[in-house]
Amino acid sequence: MIDKLLDGKYHAIRKSVRDFCEREVKPVAAEIDKEASFPWEIVEKMAKLNYFGIQTPKELGGSGMDTLGYTIVVEEIARAAGGLGLCVTVHNSVAVYPIMAFGNDEQKKKFVPPLAKGEKIGAFCLTEPNAGSDASGIEATAISDGDHYIVNANKVFVTNGGVADTCLFFVRTDPDAGRRGISVLIVERGTPGFVAGELEDMSGMRCNQVSSLRLYDCKVPKENLLGREGMGLLIGLNALDVGRMGIAAQAVGIAQAAFEEATKYSMQRKQFNTPIANHQAIQMMLADMATQVEAARALVQRAASMRDKGLPFSKEAAMAKLFASETSSRVADMAVQVHGGYGYSKSYPVERYYRDARVTRIYEGTAEIHRIVIAKNVLDEME
Repeated sequence: MIDKLLDGKYHAIRKSVRDFCEREVKPVAAEIDKEASFPWEIVEKMAKLNYFGIQTPKELGGSGMDTLGYTIVVEEIARAAGGLGLCVTVHNSVAVYPIMAFGNDEQKKKFVPPLAKGEKIGAFCLTEPNAGSDASGIEATAISDGDHYIVNANKVFVTNGGVADTCLFFVRTDPDAGRRGISVLIVERGTPGFVAGELEDMSGMRCNQVSSLRLYDCKVPKENLLGREGMGLLIGLNALDVGRMGIAAQAVGIAQAAFEEATKYSMQRKQFNTPIANHQAIQMMLADMATQVEAARALVQRAASMRDKGLPFSKEAAMAKLFASETSSRVADMAVQVHGGYGYSKSYPVERYYRDARVTRIYEGTAEIHRIVIAKNVLDEME
């Protein structure tokens, strides 16, 4: 059923990424989950295929792909290893994209090519101990000091944090301006005062190096200010609109993998002298899983297509992320149920999908926040 309504180039994109992931990623997915290790050798191969510059223009080192193609790439990587899919989508959508959208020519020339070529990994540093869904609660400070800012920040749960080289830090440049006092600074690992905390011992997405990132009296050149002072929330919300489609695609990939494993297992496992796939109770679950995965994918591709056509897509991106993330959890749960006791064992991949799926309802906007975004858009449209 996948991609039947799409142009042939999207079939080619999916086949290319799937072939790579089946060959290089899937065989080590269980190991890198167990060891919570970042697979640098695979990442280097992915970089050569432009997976870290998917939507970056070719003149800056990327592949110049559209949003629809981007979601297919992310889905296929996540189908093999959720944590790698997370790395790729965060890098592309909320690290590279904001620099492309809001950076000046000098910033684009300096920061984008190494990111697009996968020579450096990007991170989006927004969440703090007291600021998450309420982004206006940011406490990180950036005090003007000549041609630099003196920055102090404590960012937590940073995706790619343990391996990121180029980080977008959301900070307060004007402590008295409320939401309008937040800005974004590009800060590179190695800058004096830049400290990476210990890696988080996460339940899922374990191959992704999630950590805290801290800045202690860190001197950041003012030339690293993204956009203008006070544009932080605008930049963040714009980036998250794009990022939601990537996370939604990642959730679809996990759900697709869980569905495939459940279907395969149901045809092999016998009870009452027949494969359990012949039992109506199992068939009902498989039917629900197939339907929900297809519906989630359709929402993702709709949002992506709207962006590619230059249409407003914030509501559609929120719908895709909400539905796909909840679908991923439901489908992974049913896949565990189809496997019975074996589904709760780490010997079978559905246990990993179950853990990986759960967090997609939390990062880049919780399910509750997305419902608020959708409701606001719906109400605005009725006025």
